[in-house]
Amino acid sequence: MTYSSSIAASRRGYVRRNQNSVRFSSSARTLGPISNTIILIILACLVGLLYLTQVTKTNSYGYGISNLQQQQQTLNDQKADLEVQSARLQSLDRVAASQAAKNLVSVAPAGAINQ
Repeated sequence: MTYSSSIAASRRGYVRRNQNSVRFSSSARTLGPISNTIILIILACLVGLLYLTQVTKTNSYGYGISNLQQQQQTLNDQKADLEVQSARLQSLDRVAASQAAKNLVSVAPAGAINQ
């Protein structure tokens, strides 16, 4: 059987005995309502996982920033304490070296009080 006769036989809708033929269907395949629902659920789960991933990353960066801010506050407090201590230590040297301190007279005890 030739090619043209096999095409003609398939168009007629019947096939003779022991004859190879292929019937081509022109119907388009579509997804059913259950398949559409399953696909939508899977897509919603994927979007949810993406959202959770982004939120987790943001939270982890927030914890890092919080730790760095706490360290900065601690270092600022230490700096302020060191500035006060430095000013206190320098003031003693300034007072001892000042002209007014050099002109002071030392006082000897005059006596003791008896009761």
